[in-house]
Amino acid sequence: MVRRNEQRRAALVDAAIEVLARDGARGLTFRAVDTEAGVPVGTASNYFGSRDDLLTQAGARVYERLQPDEETIARQRAAGRDREVYAGLMRELVGRIASFRTGYLALLELRLEATRRPGLRQVLTERVRADVEANVRYHEGSGLPGDAMAVKLLYLALNWLIVEQLTLPDVFTPQERERLVTAAVERIVAAH
Repeated sequence: MVRRNEQRRAALVDAAIEVLARDGARGLTFRAVDTEAGVPVGTASNYFGSRDDLLTQAGARVYERLQPDEETIARQRAAGRDREVYAGLMRELVGRIASFRTGYLALLELRLEATRRPGLRQVLTERVRADVEANVRYHEGSGLPGDAMAVKLLYLALNWLIVEQLTLPDVFTPQERERLVTAAVERIVAAH
């Protein structure tokens, strides 16, 4: 039995994210992952039972890497509870997600691939639904203004702003993007 090294597995999944972002789901092969990770040909196939397994683990890894660190969470919890603070948190969130460009692009590729792969669609649907529900629970416990509907509307609006920023970055200037995030919070979140 092959001894599996978890650091190598993580490096392979990170390499898969880079391949997905650069070459799309059709370009994601075990050989491409091996090349990107700088490991001998055949390594990825020893770690993942199928291409679907690799796609699923790449999606999960993106979500792991997008999670805020403890310092960010502590700073958010210590912040005020008004719409201005909320807008600042959302600007920070958009910046954090957009700074992991390849991860977000890989997620877009996975979503497109999920339209052709029912198993992947099920995994992504469960993951995204759980993520939205966790965001709603966090919001409800935070004391920030707005309700579950506001969280979901901001999720939808800001996700498309991130897509725009990563795929067509010159449509809006960085200052316009910041103003758009602030306006979204001000218009979607009811005054508290």
